[in-house]
Amino acid sequence: MAKVTTLPLPDSIRFAYPEKTKPISVTGTYCELDCAHCGGHYLKHMELLDTVSPAGTESGASWLISGGCLADGAVPVGPYLDRLREGKQHRRINMHAGLVSNTVIEHLSGVADCVSFDFVVDNETIKEVFGTSRTADDYVACYQALKDKVKVVPHICIGLKGGEISGEYQALQQLRELGAEALTFIIFMPTRGTRYADKQPPDLAATASLLSYARLTFPDIPLHLGCMRPGGRYREEIDKWAVRIGFDVIVNPAPAAVKLAERLGLCLSRGEECCVL
Repeated sequence: MAKVTTLPLPDSIRFAYPEKTKPISVTGTYCELDCAHCGGHYLKHMELLDTVSPAGTESGASWLISGGCLADGAVPVGPYLDRLREGKQHRRINMHAGLVSNTVIEHLSGVADCVSFDFVVDNETIKEVFGTSRTADDYVACYQALKDKVKVVPHICIGLKGGEISGEYQALQQLRELGAEALTFIIFMPTRGTRYADKQPPDLAATASLLSYARLTFPDIPLHLGCMRPGGRYREEIDKWAVRIGFDVIVNPAPAAVKLAERLGLCLSRGEECCVL
């Protein structure tokens, strides 16, 4: 593998195992976009909001609220904000709301402890993956509007365009200008039944280089390696690189990465909720 530039390691790392965060969809399995990388597949593993009690420990320590998108790229969370506000009395909420309107954003601060926002600034990728007429300017404007009202953690999917690196470095540069208090990376993985089912994950060395560049670009904010990433040898290798590079949080780490962190003398802590919470 190509040599990857690193910074001095931090003295601690958190490994997150989000068993106490319940993934909930406000739309069930319905999504108007049928995105090339997802095709609604991941909605099947979420609970429908209408079936979840707002109160009670059975709902878990926190909620991840998401759902399918409308044609404009927004998850229709607006009609559910009162119900979510009731649920917030008992837990923390991480909301994945897509390209929501300014009207909805005005009300999010009273509901969401954090908003996870997919940050995409390559117009060709937006068109090919999501099939919408939205542009990079829409993503930047929505991120800025969210940032004014609520804690927001941008998410960058490495290889979103069918495993191709296309716009990720541009996204990092844009976020350096806009500011970010934390940053989460996920990695494209081919999913059966989607338009990208026959694609491959992004090149391992290219992914490690991008993560290293992110650490150099953002030396003072928490960097997370999120739950969505390929398994097997790929996961083991990229998780170990994240440890070497100095990432602050890794979700569901490969055992080899945990052992590496121990050998490096890092102070290990364990989380049981979404990495952004």
